[in-house]
Amino acid sequence: MKMPRRIRTHCPFCRKHTQHEIEKVRKGKPSEMKWGQRQFRRVTSGYRGYPRPLPVGDKPTKKVDLRYRCSECGKAHAREGFRTSRLELEG
Repeated sequence: MKMPRRIRTHCPFCRKHTQHEIEKVRKGKPSEMKWGQRQFRRVTSGYRGYPRPLPVGDKPTKKVDLRYRCSECGKAHAREGFRTSRLELEG
């Protein structure tokens, strides 16, 4: 799916329609100090198996996570994701 890199849409912070730049959200590096990650490292260490069932397979389409950044105030907001096999930002 092709999508423009800049669109004019409503900004909830400015409370008016402004030009927004669209960017794909990337997954951040997980922190090793979080409780869940410490628990996971503790459980997987040693002679035990994997602590939870392994994923069966990939879905044909995944939901895209987009961030809309206002050109006037510089703040970003997100919308509900939609399913597409491939997203291409152009322009």
